[in-house]
Amino acid sequence: MNRDQWTAVDEYFTTKLVSADPVLDAVLEHNAASGLPPIDVAPNQGKFLHLLAQIQGARSILEIGTLGGYSTIWLARALPQDGRLITLEAAPKHAEVAKANIARAGLESLVEIRLGDALDSLSALDRENQGPFDLIFIDADKKNNPDYFRYALKFSRKGSVIITDNVVRKGAVIDETSTDPNILGVRQFADLVAAEPRVSATAIQTVGSKGYDGFAIALVTADPN
Repeated sequence: MNRDQWTAVDEYFTTKLVSADPVLDAVLEHNAASGLPPIDVAPNQGKFLHLLAQIQGARSILEIGTLGGYSTIWLARALPQDGRLITLEAAPKHAEVAKANIARAGLESLVEIRLGDALDSLSALDRENQGPFDLIFIDADKKNNPDYFRYALKFSRKGSVIITDNVVRKGAVIDETSTDPNILGVRQFADLVAAEPRVSATAIQTVGSKGYDGFAIALVTADPN
């Protein structure tokens, strides 16, 4: 098995189970034309996030890492008309592209993009007493995953769901000798989750058009202190 086969399987299920969507296609085209890195979630993964938000009955979502807004749109489409989604992006160019994409999707009334370093934005949200959020999606720089998780837990309630992307890193997550800040961040994140009594969590490996990676999902089982 190789990436070509994984991609073909992704395309098979996407064709079968993910409806054609000109808006989302245009979003990816806009991202590429704007020079954004091609690291959006795959369409079937976007649909997966959408379904998780619907299953959760989410009315409020926090996304850490916007890029061009592709996953933002999938998540926001699961919200009711009076729902809200706050998404955090550090790069001005990415935020500008995302703003246009979210407008193209007709979701401006539901989505707020906050520009700036994610940790600074999270600190501001804390000062504003934002939250709790029903669902939190962590998909930014991996070296800061431990701090992102700490904030996510602070912004949660009993029953909130925290999803963290790219936790497998092509299998490098098990390398105890790694000095890569991204690997260290994911491993420290995993240690935090494992030691946290207020969540029940697991991690899933994935293969597909985005290669070999995976995500963690945590259910908050007690209100934060």
